[in-house]
Amino acid sequence: MTSLLQILLLIIDVLWFIVIIHIIMSWLINFQVLNLRQPLVAQIWDGLNQLLEPIYGRIRQVLPAMGGLDLAPLVLLIGLYALQIVIRNNMYAF
Repeated sequence: MTSLLQILLLIIDVLWFIVIIHIIMSWLINFQVLNLRQPLVAQIWDGLNQLLEPIYGRIRQVLPAMGGLDLAPLVLLIGLYALQIVIRNNMYAF
């Protein structure tokens, strides 16, 4: 059971880094450091959006409208961190 929980923690860590990459990439695109006309940038951006938008969409349904401020990535990161804490604190109970 410990191995399964460690695999779950690994998946949470990978998702954490994917969200961070998505956030940084969105900043770089908005500040025009990265250009979506470049094929590699566009492919990475589309892949990240397809991966994360279903999760963000469910979070945005719960959050109130904040104008132009999107707090869905922050809520997801906090949720992932909280889930990681719960798993780590209860790992040895199994």
